[in-house]
Amino acid sequence: MAELQSLRLYNTLTRRKEEFVPLDAQNVRMYVCGPTVYDYAHIGNARPVIVFDVLFRLLRHVYGADHVKYVRNITDVDDKINARAADEGISIRELTERTAKQFHDDIAALGVLPPTVEPRATEHIDEMKTLIEALIANGHAYAAEGHVLFDVPSMPDYGKLSNRTLDEMAAGARVEVAPYKKDPMDFVLWKPSKPGEPSWPSPAGITEPGRPGWHIECSAMAGKHLGDVFDIHGGGIDLVFPHHENEIAQSRCAHGSQVMARYWLHNGFLQVEGEKMSKSLGNFITIHDLLQEWSGEVVRFNMLRTHYRQPIDWTRKALEESKATLDRWGEISDRIGGALLEHALPDGAVIDALKDDLNTPLAIARLHELAKDARSGDNASGEKWLASAALMGFDVARWHAPVQSADLVEVTDPDLAVRVNTLVAQRGEARKAKNFKEADRIRDELAASGVILKDAKDTATGEIVTTWELAR
Repeated sequence: MAELQSLRLYNTLTRRKEEFVPLDAQNVRMYVCGPTVYDYAHIGNARPVIVFDVLFRLLRHVYGADHVKYVRNITDVDDKINARAADEGISIRELTERTAKQFHDDIAALGVLPPTVEPRATEHIDEMKTLIEALIANGHAYAAEGHVLFDVPSMPDYGKLSNRTLDEMAAGARVEVAPYKKDPMDFVLWKPSKPGEPSWPSPAGITEPGRPGWHIECSAMAGKHLGDVFDIHGGGIDLVFPHHENEIAQSRCAHGSQVMARYWLHNGFLQVEGEKMSKSLGNFITIHDLLQEWSGEVVRFNMLRTHYRQPIDWTRKALEESKATLDRWGEISDRIGGALLEHALPDGAVIDALKDDLNTPLAIARLHELAKDARSGDNASGEKWLASAALMGFDVARWHAPVQSADLVEVTDPDLAVRVNTLVAQRGEARKAKNFKEADRIRDELAASGVILKDAKDTATGEIVTTWELAR
């Protein structure tokens, strides 16, 4: 099927689904908030990583890989980092280097493409200070007792992203009460460093060294690498307020622009087995923990079964279902060769589903249809199926592990041959009856015994013929 529709995305800023029109189709720009590197990333952190990887891939498909710039930052200066480094008795740099590597290793297993740029907060201190000086000059920030704070009442439409008034935000936020604040909602742009903490020369004429607040980091890094105004800003729904609200305030008031990003996308919350994930409940799961039991393909597939804006309940049952699906798909991949042909194109219906605000459940439903046709011997559907899965970030090569001739042994045991041939015949009958569950069970039983099945279409009769060999 041909692709039918334009890309439409739900914009948190306007609360509606809108057609995506980039500022410059030759330079489509997206920023997503990345990890704070003090420990292994948890499964909730994996959701935006996977979701915005799918969007990155889709944008590359639509506009061309050379015309999309994706920036995902690393926060490597933070109170949690300082505390963890002190607890472990190691340097902050040692901790952040180790945990950043852990993060990269874990998400690589999830099939995630590296972003175009991955800036670190500590490498953009000068940009942060320049932004702070601009805010002071424009009357939107002030220095007080070694701090620099954003003057929230100076921005009349502060709160537009979260759609809340100042009173509502103050009531729902944990506002730090400090005598040097002009208004309780004012937030920190720069603060003094305590002994042993990272520090830099301060802006605004402050003589004591200090360090940046959290929110100013992303404004500075996004501005440096994407410009004052760019196309898409993404992250988890928990970041809408205060982080993204404050990013908008800083960037707009420093640059004098009407918007920071034109489209704001947020993925929904994640809970585990029906409960909020927390260490106190004993259900805190890291990506690293999951990968000890499940493949990255299974984790990615399970994440994309739920639409990104909806809450997701992360359960063992769902993971088992996802694994079963990929196991069945592996059989089809084996039969059609598993190799993604250069001329194979993604299915139009899959593309249309993704263009409809990243409707991955609908895209996966279409993948099931294509897999069914491929199972019946439709090689054209098989090629579309593989190309579509690859576009969604699945490593189709993992579904197909062809057995090389050097790994095969000659069958000399006649009793074994009889048993295998009997099971192969039973599997064939199950397939004809469309009892694919039983067919998969027999295949798995044979595989556990070291028997490799190969399904191929008989060009003369159109029937599926199965041969088998023993792996060494």
